[in-house]
Amino acid sequence: MAGHQIPHFQNDAGYDVIEIGVTEFMCCGANPPHDHPHVFLDMGDEREKICAYCSTLFKYSSDLKATETRPAGCLFEG
Repeated sequence: MAGHQIPHFQNDAGYDVIEIGVTEFMCCGANPPHDHPHVFLDMGDEREKICAYCSTLFKYSSDLKATETRPAGCLFEG
């Protein structure tokens, strides 16, 4: 994703799984003040990644745009 802004995702609702349309992203945990350090995650050749801080499982879904999530509303806009 060089040359592109890295999307940030948050999990205020405590979902176990969030589907996203990118394989490189930042996880913020929940919205401040309940966030964790904003960490860069890269799925590499895999199609899923677990955040070591909040244990959210992110799964890549090719039908989603870079700023879309399933369930909706998990894009961090801080």
